[in-house]
Amino acid sequence: MILKTKKQKDYELLDSGNGEKLERYGPYVLRRPDPEALWEKKNDSTFWNKAELQFVRNNNKTKWIAKEGTSRNWNIEFGGLNFSIRPTSFKHTGLFPEQLPNWEWTEKLIKSVSLSGDYTLRKISVLNLFGYTGGATLACAQAGAEVCHVDGSKTAVEWARINAELSGLKDAPIRWIVDDVLVFLKREIKRGRKYDAIIMDPPSFGHGPKDELWKIEEHFLLLMKLCKEILSDDPLFIIINGYTAGYSSIAYENNLKDMMKEYKGEIEKGELVIEESEGGRLLPCGIFARWSKK
Repeated sequence: MILKTKKQKDYELLDSGNGEKLERYGPYVLRRPDPEALWEKKNDSTFWNKAELQFVRNNNKTKWIAKEGTSRNWNIEFGGLNFSIRPTSFKHTGLFPEQLPNWEWTEKLIKSVSLSGDYTLRKISVLNLFGYTGGATLACAQAGAEVCHVDGSKTAVEWARINAELSGLKDAPIRWIVDDVLVFLKREIKRGRKYDAIIMDPPSFGHGPKDELWKIEEHFLLLMKLCKEILSDDPLFIIINGYTAGYSSIAYENNLKDMMKEYKGEIEKGELVIEESEGGRLLPCGIFARWSKK
């Protein structure tokens, strides 16, 4: 299955190739590396050199080169939400546009059950692990869920809160947590807290706020075990996203099959892609597997 993000009012993939991608975020065009773009560019150097911001590497040093008058922080609208865009030293912008189909999927599920069954008496409870700058958190909150947003980076959580305010969700029922994901899950299990839905984007490697070590090959199975323990008796959905670890979506699908075998639902898996605005060529951006209640 391929989940595709197409051109939006404030975002589009203009071109890609030769290990780079060219994107428009609102008023600015950004040029940055992308190893998945293993093909020839469609446009010439004149077109690519129009970029206001370009990410470059020189040995072990990285930097953004900006044309005069270019802002380093601006806002855009995307997926019915608003985001603060800030090009970082890791070449990220604070937004992963390829996640839009997942946001739309969660919004549809939350809205579809909000007025039915047992969910009429309470809000859907969503746990967003490795939540970064909050796109999935805000999508779920906007759909009517209460959300717990967890990330080990204080900077990322503060950025997510800014995005919530920009999107008119400052007072939405969102818990903002800076913590190591595994430490947090163990504590929530002891407290007896349960969640109807889980979204996770586990990196291949990272550190928690107290320098806790995360390695996906060592800790992913424990993560899944803890997530199973924290699910409510009537779960709605689970999403696992993957970017840098080199695993197949089949690996995530297999984990979901084991985790959710006691529940009636369906599993989808595949790739996340962005479609170029001219010509329709697809840029692979990551993998996913997701389970939803039947």
